[in-house]
Amino acid sequence: MQTAEHLELLSKLADLSPGGFEETALAVFRYQARHNPVLARYLHLLGRDPASVQALAQIPFLPIGLFKNHVVQSGDWTPETEFTSSGTTGQAPSRHRVRHLQAYLDNTRRGFAHFYGDPADWCTLALLPSYLEREGSSLVAMADFFIRASKYPESGFFLHDFENLRDTLLHCRAQGIPTLLLGVSFGLLDFAERYPMDLRGVVVMETGGMKGRRKELTRSELHRVLGQAFQLPGLHSEYGMTELLSQAYSQPDPGGAAVVFVPAPRLRVLATEINDPFCVQPPGRPGLLNMVDLANLDTCSFIATEDVGKVYADGRFEVLGRLDVAELRGCNLMVE
Repeated sequence: MQTAEHLELLSKLADLSPGGFEETALAVFRYQARHNPVLARYLHLLGRDPASVQALAQIPFLPIGLFKNHVVQSGDWTPETEFTSSGTTGQAPSRHRVRHLQAYLDNTRRGFAHFYGDPADWCTLALLPSYLEREGSSLVAMADFFIRASKYPESGFFLHDFENLRDTLLHCRAQGIPTLLLGVSFGLLDFAERYPMDLRGVVVMETGGMKGRRKELTRSELHRVLGQAFQLPGLHSEYGMTELLSQAYSQPDPGGAAVVFVPAPRLRVLATEINDPFCVQPPGRPGLLNMVDLANLDTCSFIATEDVGKVYADGRFEVLGRLDVAELRGCNLMVE
């Protein structure tokens, strides 16, 4: 059900500017504190009065693990779809209800266009094995949308057909077609081993997601290996997750070895001290990454992830790894 308050927030999001981000985020927090039972219960257990929160850094971020065993939803509505994480053996997957699928797709398009231009102007070749083989992947939904939006008929998914992918890449390079090769890490590594080739001029973008399929590599090492195989000075990266409806992107930096992400306009990142989730770290200090995703208006926009990283003064962030005791982080609500 659409309420006047919800419609007003949608209007604020439609006109969102960098200068108005914090004010809008606080309005979203107050809305979700009233209409999201899980967030409200979390705040109650913490003894935090939402009215006392006057700045972005004061917002208590909801532990991401709650998406595994609770329905995280703000307001009374029926979801059009549900995104699920791939998870690991023995663990429940995260579940993120989506009120309107088209709103998610429009937001991913805006986020991508902010850095790369309209996805319609790209030939998107998606190499997403394992993600394609299950239901509920937000990454597959995004890639499928970009493929359908593309004006190039060569766009498409390539599950295990590496030979066809090679031939399509060669064709696109020869024709001067702007090409995006979007791939999960282990898929790109498998393809690079089978078909090392000159992909200069192609945007090769990895999305992470080794998921135990190969030896874990740091992102910098992954980029070095793939850069050598494809004769590229650097790779691009996409940062996203089931619990977020926005993404961040990293573009090659010839002068630096680190992979640094820039959030899409509706996304901001804060780092908190690892042993104190309510102490915000100063710029450049390692901590746990906390996401403010205003696209999550109908679920929860304030999520404490299990990623360790650094956030810089200009809003960019770096992912250093995962918290070893990620499953232990949270509060009593995790086991209720």
